[in-house]
Amino acid sequence: MSLALFLWQQSEVYTVPSFFAPVLITLLVGGIVAWAIAAFLGFSRARRVHASFRWFALSAVCMILFHLHLLLLAVGAVRNDANLTLSVGAFFNIFVVLGAIFAIIGFVRSSDV
Repeated sequence: MSLALFLWQQSEVYTVPSFFAPVLITLLVGGIVAWAIAAFLGFSRARRVHASFRWFALSAVCMILFHLHLLLLAVGAVRNDANLTLSVGAFFNIFVVLGAIFAIIGFVRSSDV
């Protein structure tokens, strides 16, 4: 029975919808642009208002790196390069974690105002 189930699963072919690539690329590029604006505003505001904004800007930079990391992961998947995909995919969440740490530091430092 399990052999028949295995063979049945192997015969299933998934077709990617035609809108998948344009939507994915648009959202990734849009995220990069939006986080770049947030980083720019954070660094410029940190100079004028309070230095804790610099931590939020660093958090935004980490999110830019996260989006670029996802693009690199997609390149590895499209090229069917398992080595690139797995080595990049192993650390896909590191920039989110760093961004969260920087945001926490920013919140802690902004309460000193």
